[in-house]
Amino acid sequence: MRISVMDLQVGDRTGSDVFNWNGLLVVSAHTVLNADDIDKLQLHNIDYVDIMMRQAEHSTEKQLQPALSEPTQTLAQTAAYEEAVSGIKDLFNQITAQGKIEEKQVEQCFAPLANHFIEQKDVVSLLLTLNNKDDYTYQHSVQVGMISYYIAKWLGQTEEEALYAGKAGYLHDLGKSRIDNAILQKPGFLTKDEFEQVKKHAEYGHEMILASGLPEPIALAALQHHERLDGTGYPARLRGQDIHPLARIVAVADVYSAMISHRVYQEKQDLLHVLKELHRLSFGKLDPKITQVFIRNMIPNFINKRILLTNGENGIIIMTHPTDFFRPLIQVGEQFINLSEHPQLEIQEIYM
Repeated sequence: MRISVMDLQVGDRTGSDVFNWNGLLVVSAHTVLNADDIDKLQLHNIDYVDIMMRQAEHSTEKQLQPALSEPTQTLAQTAAYEEAVSGIKDLFNQITAQGKIEEKQVEQCFAPLANHFIEQKDVVSLLLTLNNKDDYTYQHSVQVGMISYYIAKWLGQTEEEALYAGKAGYLHDLGKSRIDNAILQKPGFLTKDEFEQVKKHAEYGHEMILASGLPEPIALAALQHHERLDGTGYPARLRGQDIHPLARIVAVADVYSAMISHRVYQEKQDLLHVLKELHRLSFGKLDPKITQVFIRNMIPNFINKRILLTNGENGIIIMTHPTDFFRPLIQVGEQFINLSEHPQLEIQEIYM
């Protein structure tokens, strides 16, 4: 079976030879892996390996626990996601009616969601499965919360810190509760005046979160998630380190979620195009370290996905490139194509 290197256990037996990007044999087939072997695979940037079916003694503890089937997990995740969407709707309504929310309510809405996704590996497919055209503002808030949580984890932050980032993402657009829904749902381009009104949501959110007694960094994430490193963002045209670290995490999550989503005025975009655009924005707009960590952790989710090349051929992504995220190793029929050596070829579409 094929698994992520991050999921390997001491005692697993490789099912085939494992080569690195340069064709060097890293581990031979039928090797019983020890801790050094697993470290070596990670050092060579190997993402996935084939292993033999695990023996009972390697997974006794798991076998003693009732297994949750994949469809049930999906249903549980979907239910948690929908509950979080419903929860953010309630928070929007409450902030409109009462001018504040309770941190306990935020915790009740977001924490169960995070618990369902802590062990999720294929974040790309998960977000696409849950994404639809309805209730964009609310779904976007939930997705930005989820992505902010993952980014914080990938940056090496603790579980507590990651949940904190997730809550900041979850509440980042709370100020839109004070924006006319007709503007938010407008199917065409906004006028200059309409856009100026929408931009105020960042300040509104900041005011609401502070008035609710929630921590100031969460309020700053709402205020600053549209600021850009080069000073072209809003509302204060902040630059570089003047932007709070939490806001820089939420900014990356916000841009990604917006670009992969259906909206009244926009169809969702191809995933690879979205990551390329994020990569471009990391030069002057978005925090480069956060953006690169996000891209590096998202790209392995494309392994084994079917793709369409610009020459019309269909293939499968076999291995990511250690330095060029967007030009992986592709298998087309019996042929292997290293896209980094074929600049005339590109991935046109990824089928998720």
